[in-house]
Amino acid sequence: MAALTLETKLEEIARSDRRYAVEAYQFVFEALDYVLAHPGCRKSAAGRHVTVSDLLEGMRRFGLEHYGPLARCVFESWGVYSTEDFGEIVFRLIDQRLLHQGEHDRREDFAGAFDFVEAFETGYRVALDLGPSR
Repeated sequence: MAALTLETKLEEIARSDRRYAVEAYQFVFEALDYVLAHPGCRKSAAGRHVTVSDLLEGMRRFGLEHYGPLARCVFESWGVYSTEDFGEIVFRLIDQRLLHQGEHDRREDFAGAFDFVEAFETGYRVALDLGPSR
């Protein structure tokens, strides 16, 4: 039997737990790559493990960069309404051996990390290049 691709595995996870769309699982991997590429990221010795706070901040930034002021709406369309939902997704991926749990990682670490309205709407600022000031 041929090995399953990551995409196929994520589709299976999303089918088995319909709380979250497959795009939410894909987003976690994309955000993890984004965080790992960031120079300020605190990586483990293994190189692919990051702190929960770094991962969540990376998800927030990556979401804003890709979806702008619609990030919250996009996440909600995937069934993600809070940082706790991101934690559930991460731990589903850990349970399926697609991510590794650090020694100190807990689901509770994802609870209340930031408010979605504040992070994706109220706190959203568009940087405008207005040219030289007069």
